[in-house]
Amino acid sequence: MRPIFCVSYEIPFFRKLFSRAAKAAKSTWALAPEGIFNLEIESKQNKTLVLGLGNIIMGDEGVGVHVVCALEKHALPANVECLDGGTGGFVLLEPLQNASRVILIDAAADGNPIGTVTRTTPKFSRDYPPTLTAHDIGVKDLLDVFYIQGGAPDVVLYAIAIDPHQSISMDLSPVIAKAAEVAVTEILAELVRAAA
Repeated sequence: MRPIFCVSYEIPFFRKLFSRAAKAAKSTWALAPEGIFNLEIESKQNKTLVLGLGNIIMGDEGVGVHVVCALEKHALPANVECLDGGTGGFVLLEPLQNASRVILIDAAADGNPIGTVTRTTPKFSRDYPPTLTAHDIGVKDLLDVFYIQGGAPDVVLYAIAIDPHQSISMDLSPVIAKAAEVAVTEILAELVRAAA
């Protein structure tokens, strides 16, 4: 464990100051001879974020969100957080920064037969398959920034091929509903393997 910054824990002022700060921030701080540690930050080093993307009012385009909702109904390892990322944006910056591993689930117009579930490990924006709405730009750009800064999480993308012509609907088509079940099974197996 490396200290965030060092002060002498022998000085009562610092001990009192950081005890109050930890309570106010509702985080866990620890004093040690080497410095002061935020245990909450340390515990995030093994955190896996499962992020479902998509617009659920556009039928199959919202498959990523449907998959995350289905995953939340299962018993998941303690270090896994599921998040409905919706159509993305900077609101996802903090959850992405706090994870050492990210599993993205999104609809794609990648030329594969409709209902195909593809697992890839993209690095930069150019590595992602074409998706259908602007939401992918925000997440891809955020991940690009992380990689450029050298602090990016490991990213796995589950892309589910859909028909790019979607009408307004809150439901998945039968083919994509089956593909979502396949994605849920594969992601659960991956999470269990990672936790072992």
